[in-house]
Amino acid sequence: MSRLYDTVEPAVIDEEMLQKAVEEQGPRDEAGRIAKQEGIDFADVLSLRLDFKNILKIDNLWRFTSLTKLQMDNNIIEKIEGMDALVNLVWLDLSFNNIEVIEGLDKLTKIRDLTLYNNKISCIENMDALVDLHVLSVGNNELDQLENLIYLRRFKQLKTLNLSGNPFCDDPNFKHYVIAYLPTLQFLDYRLIDENTRAAANEQYTYPIQQLEHNEEQARKRIEDQEAKEAEFNLHKGAYVENLNGSALFDSMFADDTEGPKLALLPGVDELLTGYKDKYTAICQQIFEYGLKEHQRRGDEVSGFQTAVDEAKEDNRNMGMRKINDFNEYRRKMFAELAQSSDQGHIDTSLEQHNKEIDKLWDSLMALEMQLVDQLEDTIKEFERNMADMVSTFVENVQALISQCRDLENTHNEKLLEVAIVTLEKMVKNELDDELPDDVRMLFVDKDTITNAVGASHDLHLLKIDNKEDDIITRANNWLAALMERVHNEEEVKRNRLRVSEINNFIDHLREEVETFEIQAA
Repeated sequence: MSRLYDTVEPAVIDEEMLQKAVEEQGPRDEAGRIAKQEGIDFADVLSLRLDFKNILKIDNLWRFTSLTKLQMDNNIIEKIEGMDALVNLVWLDLSFNNIEVIEGLDKLTKIRDLTLYNNKISCIENMDALVDLHVLSVGNNELDQLENLIYLRRFKQLKTLNLSGNPFCDDPNFKHYVIAYLPTLQFLDYRLIDENTRAAANEQYTYPIQQLEHNEEQARKRIEDQEAKEAEFNLHKGAYVENLNGSALFDSMFADDTEGPKLALLPGVDELLTGYKDKYTAICQQIFEYGLKEHQRRGDEVSGFQTAVDEAKEDNRNMGMRKINDFNEYRRKMFAELAQSSDQGHIDTSLEQHNKEIDKLWDSLMALEMQLVDQLEDTIKEFERNMADMVSTFVENVQALISQCRDLENTHNEKLLEVAIVTLEKMVKNELDDELPDDVRMLFVDKDTITNAVGASHDLHLLKIDNKEDDIITRANNWLAALMERVHNEEEVKRNRLRVSEINNFIDHLREEVETFEIQAA
């Protein structure tokens, strides 16, 4: 039975409750006294027990970001919520509560052991994110559909499952059904599954399992195909040429063209459109292939740049470490010698020399940093020139190819206008052999009407071409601008500030060490 709260007052997870729980479960004796005096950072807590607290709502746990184990059994919790920040949680116990729906677990991707024993759950669901689930206990709930257990097949690491006390356990086929449909299980209801029982279960459900596995394989292939298509599309999008390996751009010109379909019915226009489409699509294919090739070239350039930067920083770091190691060897010998000396004059002279060596080390490390700054500055400038040239060349060549599409549209428009005028003349002379729909005939009221219709169609087509050209150019230039801003910020500004701060902190530590030694010697 789930806990009732008509006779008890629900408790709230507040600061006082959390602080008390952390202190009670923290270090003992002197370590505990010190921890209590200094305060325990909730972000450092790894395990937390909040059982038997009459808690109604999960709340105020967002600071426990390092928590790996959370015990909240024997409360009156009705809903799984408020745990999105507990991304490191591995073990979660919510047994003996009033939970009706499995939910709120999407961020808990590291969960291995989940206990929901003795609640009011009627369906196993909403657990897809728990990819590493090993142990699941949902006994003493309201599960009554054996078919619902098929949902658990997605958890390939599931070894232990407790279902005892649910309505479907009364089904005579319950045990064999679970074992057959969940082949990764080793323990069911706290008992080891022996091989004889497993063999009998598999034999009983041979055919439905085969059909299920077939369906799962088909579904898996569909997902893989979809993921492959998405990856391919994202590649094309990253090259700014998505949907250009076909007739999509050509078709888009006619998608919003109300006059185009009417004009296509004029005598001979269908042949014009066929030739037009073939040539137009061929140019789009050229843009597509060129775009992918240039995308690869840009990617190689970025990778080469990053490799050069990493190598420069590594070489610089190694030179710095050699200087630090030499200094540490000198420092070790000096302090060892001073530890044996009682001559204050000698000690003072040695410490003064040591301070000079610290200054020399600071000069050396800062010189190395300035050397690296200059080196990176030159590398970045060269990289920026190369990338600007590549993007500029890409844009120019794409513009040239799109101009060919524009030329094709202009040529087609001229031919279409000629056909329209000839058709109008034939209609005036009653020499038109082809039957045209009424809405098409309405275009031939006079020359201005048909000319305007052809012109409107042409303008729309040119607009589509212009928009595609602007889109490609804008995205390419924006990518370059964002890339270089990131490079300048991360490789020059942030890195330099961080490195200078590290050097100064290191040198300050060395100087403090000397001051401490002087105090002790005095």
